[in-house]
Amino acid sequence: MKTDELREKYLSFFESKGCVRRPTDVLVPKDDPTVLFTPAGMNQFKNQFLGIGPIDFTRATTSQKCLRTGDIGNVGVTAYHHTFFEMLGNFSFGDYFKREAIHWAWEFLTTKSWLGLDPTRLTVTVYLDDQEAFDIWNKEIKLPANRISREDEGENFWPASSPSQGPDGVCGPCSEIYYLPPGSTKPVEIWNLVFTQFNRVGAPPNNLQPLPKKNIDTGMGLERCASTLQGVLSNFEIDILKPICQAAGEIVGVKYDYGAPEGRALRRIADHVRACSFALHEGCGPGPEKENYIVRLLLRRASMEGFLLGKQEPFMSQLVPVVADMMKVPYPEFGQTVEAVQNAIREEEKQFLRVVETGIGRFQKLVAHAKKEGSLVISGDAAFDLHQTDGFLIELTESLAANEGLTVDMTRFAECKEQHKQTSGRGAFANSVMSAGPLDALRKSGGTQFLGYDTTTADAEVLGIIADGQLATAFDKTGVQIAVVLNQSPFYGEAGGQVGDTGKIFGDGVTFEVQDTQRDGELLVHIGALKSGKMAVGAKVHAEVDASRRAGILRAHSATHILHHALRKYLGDNATQRGSKVQQDELRFDFAHSKGLTHEELIHIEDEINGRIAEGAPVSTRLMPIADARALGAMALFGEKYPDNVRVVSMGEFSRELCGGTHLKNTGQVGLCRVVRDELVAAGVRRITCYTGPKALSRIRATEELVKEASALLKSQPEELSRKIESLQAELREARKELSKHTVASLADAAEQLVAKAETINGVKLIVHNAAGCPRESLKDFIDRIREKAPSVAILLGLVVEDKVAFIASVSKDVLVSKGASASDCVKTAAKICGGGGGGRPEMAEAGGKDPAKIDEALLAGAAYFRGKLEA
Repeated sequence: MKTDELREKYLSFFESKGCVRRPTDVLVPKDDPTVLFTPAGMNQFKNQFLGIGPIDFTRATTSQKCLRTGDIGNVGVTAYHHTFFEMLGNFSFGDYFKREAIHWAWEFLTTKSWLGLDPTRLTVTVYLDDQEAFDIWNKEIKLPANRISREDEGENFWPASSPSQGPDGVCGPCSEIYYLPPGSTKPVEIWNLVFTQFNRVGAPPNNLQPLPKKNIDTGMGLERCASTLQGVLSNFEIDILKPICQAAGEIVGVKYDYGAPEGRALRRIADHVRACSFALHEGCGPGPEKENYIVRLLLRRASMEGFLLGKQEPFMSQLVPVVADMMKVPYPEFGQTVEAVQNAIREEEKQFLRVVETGIGRFQKLVAHAKKEGSLVISGDAAFDLHQTDGFLIELTESLAANEGLTVDMTRFAECKEQHKQTSGRGAFANSVMSAGPLDALRKSGGTQFLGYDTTTADAEVLGIIADGQLATAFDKTGVQIAVVLNQSPFYGEAGGQVGDTGKIFGDGVTFEVQDTQRDGELLVHIGALKSGKMAVGAKVHAEVDASRRAGILRAHSATHILHHALRKYLGDNATQRGSKVQQDELRFDFAHSKGLTHEELIHIEDEINGRIAEGAPVSTRLMPIADARALGAMALFGEKYPDNVRVVSMGEFSRELCGGTHLKNTGQVGLCRVVRDELVAAGVRRITCYTGPKALSRIRATEELVKEASALLKSQPEELSRKIESLQAELREARKELSKHTVASLADAAEQLVAKAETINGVKLIVHNAAGCPRESLKDFIDRIREKAPSVAILLGLVVEDKVAFIASVSKDVLVSKGASASDCVKTAAKICGGGGGGRPEMAEAGGKDPAKIDEALLAGAAYFRGKLEA
């Protein structure tokens, strides 16, 4: 049975049992701070399981995109581990329970019209105290007792070991289903039925309290079940994964064979490229933190595998069309971003290969040091520094070290990694509020009705107050940041790139300044501080948005939609949105594009935006089912989570997008839009920044003032500025030519003097010099002159230029090989003293510093580094 057929059979079967087929949730859940990626099918149903908010259905079934990295080291090694995978699930929220879940699982697995597995090859496990599940399997399904295993809470309870170890909260026993493939002696787990029927409170005994409404959460790994049905050795041998492994082998130049030594590496490449392709499709690109770091890590691990197989050039982007082809049935939309995903992967791989090129030299020094010390181990501190500072993956260090007969102190490496962990976010208070348990309690009493599409003021009632991470009935301390939740509000909570509103909430003797508004599900959370009085739950208040700021946000948000239209018109449909930020009269728009925009393209885009503004096209909104919106051609963001009924914002006939933000009534109200910046922000992703309304006008006036000042300084009319500047540049070039004639001669003389006076250490000239008075652009020439006169040399030059420090270092090849002296390490040592950094090749490197007063101290530090190497 093909994998696509299995997925459809599963969903159809549970639809026949009254379950609502729900679409897969996003892979990168922006509204869930507890996870980086969606790890399981149940995640999108958290509110239903908790009984929070409106519940439109009590039974559901899904095939969920998931990504887990907890067992990343096993990917490609074992038969079943993946990072990206699909989880088939069926769920009940206080509806059907244990009996139906077990009977339906057995029916789907064994009935010929569904999967038709041999019942005699199926065994199950149950929790040792779950007599109810045992009896259903034994007495109703008629499964012999010797094929039902009772397991402890570590194996058959969710969360694992929760009765004795916690945490407190919803939990329940499991029943796992195993299948013994023909010719195998080891059963394979293919399905896990979780019966959430308890609320754990406190320590045992008697700490499992029955829930008033019991739930079902089941999960069947699609790839694992497919491998069972297809009778293959591994998930990677199924019809949607083996072609990716084979393609990886063809591109790398190694034939893919499951049992071959190269098979593991090719499986890891296939897995990681598939995972990153889907993350990139949703706009999650490689970066230094959180989910972006995971994407970077996976791409670099895959690139490393290719590098170790001999493919020392970018190759992974060639696999993306293969991934798209294998996944086109369930995810046809992925085909729309193939080019953008390829561009991002290609750029990241280029960057990593540059890291490898520069890191090899440092790695070789670690090997030389270990061998000199008579050690077979590379220190964990040095390996971590190479990993963290240079981006040289620890797995690459381990592999290359093994080739040298060495190991890495991974225990110390792990300690260094743990010490380095850092957190990031909008701010400690906002982050703590948005992940606080009190919000769950407030959600149970209902949400906040948003009134801001039609007004910026409204009367309301205080539903909740959060202070010090706890719910409070009243609060009267001024100047302390708290959060206030109202039953209805005109304040827009940050979402979809639009910043949250600010303003004030006031009432009988109380004034509360709203500094930010965040959205958490159905709640609008007003974050700010009391200015006077006492805020109390149940109080009647008046909410008033800063109307001037909101007007600027409206202009910028509507202009964002017009910009999106203009980009697609002039750059093509592949210029898909990758993120945005909309604030008062300023917008930032990220989009997929592989190269910088030309001046002509930017002019066309700006003209198109202002043309659409000038026509004053009407802006209208409609609420409709998401399927109808897509049929109308409304653009949706890949990776964005949309409700069943969506808001469609239309501008004339040229723009139609799904959007929950606030907008103008017609495009003419934008007034003016200026494109002020185009820049690269990530691999394959560019950012355009625009100003609208008064801010755009201020920008024009500032430019005019600058032209006026320049005209005065150059004693020229504005229209003659270009000609005047060209003339001055020509004069400057001539002056530099004359200067260079004298500089070359003076550099040669200076080089000769430095070499003559240089300290000689073990046959190597050591030259460290403050090159004050030497033009910055002549430092490399100075290095060349010195090396002409001293073939075996280590050089460090420093220079103060415009209150900043520049360093350049060079070592001759014999010194690099025999002494392990690195120009890159030398300039880093020196620059660190001056509060800077830099680097480059082991033979030649440059760096900069911020503190000119410490240049002499920095040169001494660089000299000490070289001296230590030369004297060793």
